[in-house]
Parts: sequence; structure tokens; C-alpha cells
Amino acid sequence: MFRDSGIISLPRPLERRVNTLAQSFMSQRLGSQMDFSTPEGEPALLRPNSVTWRIFKNPVALFIGGVTAVLLELAEPRVRDAIWQHSSFRSLALRRLQRTGLAALVTVYGPRSKAMAMIEDVVRMHGRVSGRTSEGEPYHATDPELLDWVQATAEFGFMEAYHIYVHRLHFFERDAMFAEARPVALLYGAVGAPTSQAELYARFDVMRQRLVASPIVSEFLEIMEEVPALPGVARPLQWPLLKAAVEILPQWVRKRLELGDRWTLKPWERTVVKTTAAICDRTVLHSSPAVQSCRRLGLSENYLYRRTASETCRHLPPCARFPRF
Repeated sequence: MFRDSGIISLPRPLERRVNTLAQSFMSQRLGSQMDFSTPEGEPALLRPNSVTWRIFKNPVALFIGGVTAVLLELAEPRVRDAIWQHSSFRSLALRRLQRTGLAALVTVYGPRSKAMAMIEDVVRMHGRVSGRTSEGEPYHATDPELLDWVQATAEFGFMEAYHIYVHRLHFFERDAMFAEARPVALLYGAVGAPTSQAELYARFDVMRQRLVASPIVSEFLEIMEEVPALPGVARPLQWPLLKAAVEILPQWVRKRLELGDRWTLKPWERTVVKTTAAICDRTVLHSSPAVQSCRRLGLSENYLYRRTASETCRHLPPCARFPRF
């Protein structure tokens, strides 16, 4: 049941079952069980009281937001072909998803030394990625414009997924998340990444004429329908979660990518997605990177699961909600 703190207290047998499922999910998603609880006391790149730490603890928001971000990336021809021509996604989709998920979690929760080493590896890898799009346009993965777009899509995807399906975020929480991401974005080379909600909207306006439909977008979604991205017991959720990712795209992007009614959530599916996301946001999973990282820093395991004053913003009236663009 829900306590005043907002934490869901499960019966002991069910808690063990859910935690086992979470361990299976993380193993399947990350490919290995990295220990985020060591070395003891080493800080992460971001503070535990950050908006980012609160958002990234929710696996449903991460899954939905990650797919949304990839769809936006694939809509930009240079990013699309840099991904499709230089990665193993088509043949080893699950492994690619695992690496991407691990990179995001290490960036947010990992000890600073491991996060810095991983980012340096990613930057070196980007230095080797270049070519021409299928339309003949040259690209290089270190192009600041492309790095800025990838950073913007990630921030939009994770933030919007949490805002729509978990808890509404106030404008100051959104701007705080951009500010938190700024130093990390610079490490990746995204020197012009958005630093506020207003700059994110401006970035979408700049990219409006660059985003186009491609068969690769459909191929990506077909792969995501088939790949076992979730453990067996949770597999029925995969299709609604993919639809949820499409639904939070800006309407003009969705129309341009020709993602029609097939990708619209049915009312009962939306309820399932929101209910699952809400449960995940209030259930302390001892095996999760978020909880392990709290232990590393000497914080209580339920630190990120307590209600905060800012969460009352999810009850904002319609006039205070964020505009869709």
C-alpha cells in the first residue's frame, strides 16, 4: 500500500519476486550486473538530489524515453546513417540496447572515475565514425551540431516520458535538469546542447527542416517489436511501451515520420503504462543502479523514493501544463 512517504510497501514474498524480476530486467538490459555500490563514498557526476537522479530511477520512463530519443535521432539523416552504418543494431539489437542503457546509467549514477573513463571511450569511438548519408551528405560523429541534437533528443525523451507517464514536472524542474546535464554534455562534446526548456524548443525549430521520414525508422520499430528487450514475464508490456514512446513525439515529428494510428495507445494501454510506471516509481528495488548508488554514498535505500515538495506540481491545472510542440 502507499505510505505517507509515497513508498509502496510490498509483502515480503512479493517484494522478493519483484526484486528478482528487476535483477532479471537489469541483467537483460545491461548485459552484465555492474556493481554501482562501489567504491564506497565515490561521488557521481551528478548529485543525488538532482532531478536527473529522480527521473532515471524509473525503468519505465527510461525505456519509453530512450525509444523516443532514438526515433528523433533517426529522423536526422546524418545521425541516422552514423548509427545504422557504424553500429551492430540491425544484427545485435539487444546487445546494442544493453550498451546504450548501461552508458546512460553509468553517466548518471556511476562513480565519477568509471563514468569519466566510459565517456572518454565513447568520445574516442565517435572520432572513428564518419561517412556519407544515403543521400550523399557527409557526416562525422564529432560534429557539434549532431552531438547537440543527440543530447537534446535524450533530454527530451527521458524528461517527457517521466512528465507524461509518471509525474508532471514543473518548469523549474525541467530547467534544473538541463542545468544538471550541461557539464556532462560538454564532456561528450555537445557544446551547444540546450540549457533550458526554451532552448530545447529553439533546437527543435532549427532542426525542423532537417527531420525526414526513412525506411530505417520503420525497421527500427520492427526490430524493437521483436527483440526481447524485457524479461519474459514483462514481455506483454513491450508493445504498449513502444506506442507510448511514439505518442510523446512532437505531433509534427510523428506526422513527418508517418507514424499513424497503429502507434496510438488505446485507453486501457495508457492506463497500464501509467500504472506500471507509478508502481516502479514508488517501489524500492534493491538491485537497481539508483539504490546501489545511494548505498555507495551512504544514503538510505529509499532516498530517491520519498515524496518531495516539488512533486505536488503534478497536480497543476491544465493551464499550467507544458505546451506540446
